[in-house]
Amino acid sequence: MYQKKTFQKRKIVLVGCIFALCGVGLSVRLGYLMVKEADHYQKLALELHQRERSVKAERGIIYDRNGVVLAGNKAVCTISVIHSQLKEPEKVIEVLTKELGLSEEVVRKRVEKVSLREKIKSNVPKETADNIRSYKLAGVMVDEDYKRYYPYDTLASKVLGFTGSDNQGIIGLEVKYDKYLSGTPGKILTLTDARGVEVENAAEDREESIPGNSLITSLDLNIQKYVEQAAKKAMKSHSAKQVSAIVMNPQNGEIYAMVNVPEFNLNEPYTLIPEMGTATTNEEKQELLNQMWRNNSVNNTYEPGSTFKIVTAAAGLEEKVVSLNDTFSCPGFRIVEDRKIRCHKAGGHGQETFKQGIMNSCNPVFMDVGARVGVDAMYKNYKKLGLFEKTGIDVPGEATSIMHKKENVKAVELATMSFGQSFQITPLQLLRAASAVINGGNLVTPHFGMEVRTREGQLVEKLSYEVKEQVILKDTSDTMKELLEAVVSEGSGKNAKIEGFRIGGKTATSEKLPRRSGKYISSFLGFAPANDPKVIALIMIDEPVGTYYGGTIAAPVIKEVFENILPYLGIKQEYTAEVSTEEIVQ
Repeated sequence: MYQKKTFQKRKIVLVGCIFALCGVGLSVRLGYLMVKEADHYQKLALELHQRERSVKAERGIIYDRNGVVLAGNKAVCTISVIHSQLKEPEKVIEVLTKELGLSEEVVRKRVEKVSLREKIKSNVPKETADNIRSYKLAGVMVDEDYKRYYPYDTLASKVLGFTGSDNQGIIGLEVKYDKYLSGTPGKILTLTDARGVEVENAAEDREESIPGNSLITSLDLNIQKYVEQAAKKAMKSHSAKQVSAIVMNPQNGEIYAMVNVPEFNLNEPYTLIPEMGTATTNEEKQELLNQMWRNNSVNNTYEPGSTFKIVTAAAGLEEKVVSLNDTFSCPGFRIVEDRKIRCHKAGGHGQETFKQGIMNSCNPVFMDVGARVGVDAMYKNYKKLGLFEKTGIDVPGEATSIMHKKENVKAVELATMSFGQSFQITPLQLLRAASAVINGGNLVTPHFGMEVRTREGQLVEKLSYEVKEQVILKDTSDTMKELLEAVVSEGSGKNAKIEGFRIGGKTATSEKLPRRSGKYISSFLGFAPANDPKVIALIMIDEPVGTYYGGTIAAPVIKEVFENILPYLGIKQEYTAEVSTEEIVQ
């Protein structure tokens, strides 16, 4: 009995010690949690009762070269509801349906959805948002936001591009430079109770958004306007399908203007313009939108026709297989293997020099030059002038050339390629190659982006682009400038002549595939001053109705453009009407 009582007492003491030790352990642990881990658990508790709302960053501004805003921002709001805080859901549905212009069905579906936060509509005008605020509806949130705004609507639409509902770039410069323009979003943290209802009068934690950087481009608002006006006029006058034009500095690749009419409204990018027709299904509409947004100067290839004779002539001079005074005979055609390939002048040009052949845009002369150069040397010159590669322009979706494989080029292919047929390049590839031919031999990279700056104007990055120096000889370049000036002063490009200015250029009339369709692209490539080019331009009139010769309908467009932009660029007249161009050239 004694032993039994002693055992029980020891058992009680042992249990007490265990409880005491557990108590001490719990006290130590509790103390550790309350003191050492207090901040950590306070943070977890706070996160459990905080609701996060994102705050969009204001997108960076896109400027032209003179500081004019081409793409900015407009203050708008986002309307959303928090289901757990709604007290009068029917009234909320009524008000939002009325103020936002949405159907009751759409609003009801979103309001009644059980979620932490349901967006009803974004990009709501501030005046409308203020009206909604005035109702003081519990559970309805109005957050300030930004919407991309383009002050000139259609100007350079296919170059600038536009943004989506989340302000991300979709096409053009907006998507190419999105990482610079997008900025860093902020957030608002609000306290909620256990039911998820925001606690009234509780302070908000706010992390401010950081605006995106600004992009300074090479575009010039005034030149872009001049070129758009001329392109629209040409499209209307000749009932053309579309007109594209590029104006660039041939010395460094800075693009002053790029026009692709018809353009679309950047502030309403999902609205089809009349020229695109109508769509009956969503798939059809999306296809038409894709066509509407397409930048023909960059995304499309075409047969350049006679403007490509610039490349053939330069190759002939580079390979020293032709000189200015070499003579050729043009009976109106050439027999190449089993093919009779005609000149544009049915009766032929007769006896002519190489210089006259360029002035007359004579196909047989260039077939002869191409044959003299040969396939290997011709392809070597194509490569030097960048015709087998993309130009590297800083907008997405650039196409590249469609050329014959060298081993498949026989006499007929070489003959047709020599005057710009049976292959395709982009307008930009042609402009880049021609720039190298007239700028002394340097292959530049066409581009728009020049600088990235902060909102306050501090330089973030000066954008640079590759230049391949001396891809052709300076002597070749000097001779080509002389020849191409003669094309305008005395030859097929005389409709681009401007008294007092030295203009060089080349005409082209390209028959579209399939042959004999009666559809053409009329074009003209011009530059000035001819002896020291500061500006080069290419105009393409797609499927004109009626007269379709490049020298007749495209050259006058470049003349009109140059009459406006040469004085604007500070390029002065070099002679008066009394002094002949021939005297200047010689």
